Amino acid sequence: MVQDLRLTLEQSKQWLITTHKGPDGDAVGSVVAWAALAQQLNKPYQILFPDQPAAYLLPFLSAYEWSVFDLTLSYEADILFCLDYNAPGRVGEQMSDFVSGFESTKVMLDHHPGPDTFCDLMVSKPHLCSTTQVIYECLEELGWVSYVNLAMAQGIYLGLMTDTGSFRFPSVNAKTHQIAAHLLSLGLEQFKIHEAVYDVNTVSRLQLRGFAIAEKLQLFEAQGIGIITLSKAELERFNYQKGDTEGLVNVILSIANIQVAIFMMETTEGVKFSFRSKGERFVNAFAQKYFGGGGHQYAAGGFWPSDLQSALDRLMLHLKEL
Repeated sequence: MVQDLRLTLEQSKQWLITTHKGPDGDAVGSVVAWAALAQQLNKPYQILFPDQPAAYLLPFLSAYEWSVFDLTLSYEADILFCLDYNAPGRVGEQMSDFVSGFESTKVMLDHHPGPDTFCDLMVSKPHLCSTTQVIYECLEELGWVSYVNLAMAQGIYLGLMTDTGSFRFPSVNAKTHQIAAHLLSLGLEQFKIHEAVYDVNTVSRLQLRGFAIAEKLQLFEAQGIGIITLSKAELERFNYQKGDTEGLVNVILSIANIQVAIFMMETTEGVKFSFRSKGERFVNAFAQKYFGGGGHQYAAGGFWPSDLQSALDRLMLHLKEL
C-alpha cells in the first residue's frame, strides 16, 4: 500500500483535495496539511469544499487555494483526495455525484469506521483520533516526515486538538502526544490555534449558548442522557452564524453523571443531530439506525428530513436504546 501510494503521489500532476460537508477542525486541518504537502512536492492543487467553512476556520486557509463546489463548473485533476470522510454521501447531495463519478485516481485518508470502497487507494485507520494523525503516520510510513514544516504543523495540530476535545477523549494515545511534541519543536505556537478556535466568541453567540443551556437543556438523569434542541426561530433570534453551536454538545456531556449528550438543530433542510457519549455508552450505531448518520463510538452525527418536533418524537420513541 505504501509503495503504491508513493508512486501514485509522485506520478500525479494535478491534485484536487476534498473533505466532508460542514467541515470541522479536523477536515480543515487535513486539507491544510495535504495542501502544504502539495506545495512542497510542487504539485498544482485546489481545495474543494462542499460548503463554506465556519468563519473561525477561514484564517487557517488564508495561504491556500480553495473554493466551494459549484455544479456549473468543471474541475480538472488526475487525482482526487478524500480527506476525513469515507463515503461519497458525506460531501452532501450536490457534490456526491461528482465524487462518485470522478474517473481518475481517488485516494482516501480517513479515521471513520466502516469505509465504503469507492476509492482506488484507502488509508483508513479508525483507531486513530483524527485524520490529521492518519496523515502524519502516513507520512512516516512514506519516509516523508521531513516534509512536515511549520505550515503543515498548523493543520495537523488543528485536527488533533479539535477532534480530541483538546486531547481529552479516549481516542488519544501516546503517539498523539508525540506528534504534538514534534509539531511544537518546529516552532508551532499551539496557544494561537487554541485562541483562534475557542476565543472568537461574539455577544450573540454567547447569548445563544447561554439560552440553550438555561432554557433548552433537558436531563434524563436516571438514564444519564442530556438533550438540547434549538429551533430555526431560536437560532434566528440570536443571529446564528455557522459555528456558533460548535462544542455545545460537549457542554451537555460535561454534566456529572451524564453519559450521552444529544444536540439537535433545526435547519431549512431538516434537523441535524450531534451525539456524544463516554464510558460504555456508544452512539454511532444508534445514529446510523435511526437518523441515517454514523461516526465514531463516542461521537456521531445524524439527520432527520423534517421539523424539530418530528425529529424529537422519533428520538424519544427510541431513546431507551441509548
